[in-house]
Amino acid sequence: MLRGQIEAVSMRASTGAVLAAALLVAACVVLASTAGASHAGVVAKTVAAGNDWTRFDWNAQRSGSVPFATGITAANVSGLTRQQVSLPGTVDSSPIYLHGVTIHSATHDAFFVTTTYGITLAIDAATGSILWKWTPPGYHGWAGSYRITTATPVADPSRQWIYTASPDGRIQKLSVANGHVVWRVSITKLPQCEKIAAALNYANGHVIATTGGYIGDQPPYQGHVAIINPANGRLVSVWNSLCSNRHGLIAPSSCVSSDSAIWGRAGAVVVPGSGNLLVATGNGNWNGSTDWGDATLLLTPSATRLIGNYTPTNTAQLDATDLDIGSTSPVLLTSGLVAQGGKDGKIRLLSIKRLLGTAPHKGAELQVVSTPSGTDLFTAPAVWRTKTSTWMFAADNGGTAAWTLKGNRLHQAWLNASGGTSPIAAGGLLWVYGPGGGLRVYVPGTGRLVTTLQAGPGHWNSPIVVNGRVALPEGNANDHKTSGVLDIWR
Repeated sequence: MLRGQIEAVSMRASTGAVLAAALLVAACVVLASTAGASHAGVVAKTVAAGNDWTRFDWNAQRSGSVPFATGITAANVSGLTRQQVSLPGTVDSSPIYLHGVTIHSATHDAFFVTTTYGITLAIDAATGSILWKWTPPGYHGWAGSYRITTATPVADPSRQWIYTASPDGRIQKLSVANGHVVWRVSITKLPQCEKIAAALNYANGHVIATTGGYIGDQPPYQGHVAIINPANGRLVSVWNSLCSNRHGLIAPSSCVSSDSAIWGRAGAVVVPGSGNLLVATGNGNWNGSTDWGDATLLLTPSATRLIGNYTPTNTAQLDATDLDIGSTSPVLLTSGLVAQGGKDGKIRLLSIKRLLGTAPHKGAELQVVSTPSGTDLFTAPAVWRTKTSTWMFAADNGGTAAWTLKGNRLHQAWLNASGGTSPIAAGGLLWVYGPGGGLRVYVPGTGRLVTTLQAGPGHWNSPIVVNGRVALPEGNANDHKTSGVLDIWR
């Protein structure tokens, strides 16, 4: 049934008690009171601009940079005031934002977030009030358990609907106006083992979602790229990273190979113009024909055909030592260049032209540089284009760095020892959230620290900056909590 619990909230409630669950699952089991603003009296500031932030990293190509003024500059960022909004769950992803939408017959600027256990909320950006809450059917069966999602929602181009993920392996279409569910569709036949970790995307008239596995890589699972019809929720096509000769959604146990998750924060990256999809896979078998573990892959817009591929020459070693390149998604630097990071502390500069074709491609990188601290890269780098240069910003647990792209080479511009999640370039500033706490704001061209906004610790969370507001969730999905916080600065 197309049902879920919906609650409309007309006033701010007090902070709920923290419900912590310590259930850690070591093996995959193969089986077929609303909170609100944490303080009253919030006065909305007048916001003149009217921009949206409809998905993770702002656009379908996941640039992580915005072309518009945000109303926040180096001159006024230190004067922002922080509000903490208590949530009925941890949001281990990023918010999205729609301005001037109708919710319960009134006009609101609203943030939308999905918690790790699948609750989706609409939050008034001006006051922090929770406008509606949608809870997926079956929520109480997995809340507090290992079954989570860290997928950022995506908004429909009409701005009337959003698409979200839940731990039962489903994508749902929800009404912006009231949170009512229109349809739900499963993109896995084994949600106990296959997780929707990466952010959702929308391009070529379809919703795009990917799957991976859970911590510990407990088999069986495969990476899937799922293409969904937004009108009716029909699963249009599925591309499988293992047993790729089989079309459609497969039962994980029916494929002789397991793993090869598509779990990088950005999920499927859309190439402007062609609409082709770039994805990266995690540990798994690679045979260059039907199994594509530890690879950067180019698919047709409908995800019905593989049209390009790359894997490092040491693929087998990466698989054996859990150093998969799929820990981060491909970064589209230009129409012909891609950067691909990984757990081995390297970022590889690749030529899309060299990727083309179904014949297996190993090696032939244009350049290999170190991640900021030489450790695993789990985040989505940002690409910032000025009138004269293309910049790439990346952060790992031990540092943040910037490079400029010149002559098909990356040249490091600056480096520091402050770790971070996925960077965002917005309003002439670079925003990097430290997993240990604090949202650092830099001058992008020099790396000079402008200020650090107070925030608690997190995990995959990353900020958005739009219309004079900054929104950042706190918390770690692996703590398995059913409460959380959204920070809003104005």
